[in-house]
Amino acid sequence: MLRDSRLRPLPLWAVALVLAAALLAGCGADTEPDPIDTVEAPENGVCRVLSPEDVAEPSNASPVVDCAEPHTAQTFAVGELPETHTDLDHDDPRLGSFAYRTCSKAFREFMKADESTVMRTMVSWAWFRPSPKAWDEGARWYRCDVIGGGEQSASYVDLPEDAAGMLEGLPDDTWMACVAGPSVPGAPRVACSEKHDWRAVTTIKIPADQDAPYPGDRLVEVKSRDFCSRSVAAWLKYPVKYDFAYTWFREAEWDAGNRRSVCWAKTTQ
Repeated sequence: MLRDSRLRPLPLWAVALVLAAALLAGCGADTEPDPIDTVEAPENGVCRVLSPEDVAEPSNASPVVDCAEPHTAQTFAVGELPETHTDLDHDDPRLGSFAYRTCSKAFREFMKADESTVMRTMVSWAWFRPSPKAWDEGARWYRCDVIGGGEQSASYVDLPEDAAGMLEGLPDDTWMACVAGPSVPGAPRVACSEKHDWRAVTTIKIPADQDAPYPGDRLVEVKSRDFCSRSVAAWLKYPVKYDFAYTWFREAEWDAGNRRSVCWAKTTQ
């Protein structure tokens, strides 16, 4: 019987070479470093295409894109954690408090906006830390990115080529927060350049020391309600009848450093 020459067994030396090549290939795949585990601090000023899913993660290594191309995020601050935080665990809540204070301040400076404006805009910021592996290897940097959306955004919009100063003065309605619908709480935000029923017009700051304990839901809500009633009336030029709403923070936001509630006016303007 004739045998197909393609089925002849390989010599032992050839088998050894094949196995060795396979082992080397496997080792190479296992040792290929994951970009997210990079110890070095990321570059400042660069742009990326981030999604809400990306922002939900504590670490990120999405590819950098040319800022002239469509992008939804731009890094505006990079730095090293203070010595008081270098011995903390990777998921210690104190890291979040530090990031809130640090990124919030840098965000206002980068966007050239005050606290009230940044609380009423469609854009926001996210922060990232090293991966657990990089943390174990000594990485202690943080990264703050401006993103084209907020917590309630199902997707992000593209940012300008350079987002620096985009909230200076009287920002374009494209970047300001409104709501389309019968009520504000829990409703998705839309840009005020779109058809809407409510506009975020002012904010109220609950006066307290930075380290003061949370005063309680009831006090924060009542102060927010009373202030917003007066503030929205003034913004609307004191009409006989008007509707207003307010969104206020809870203890977790207070602990992170937030002291402001947002006042909403019912208006299509």
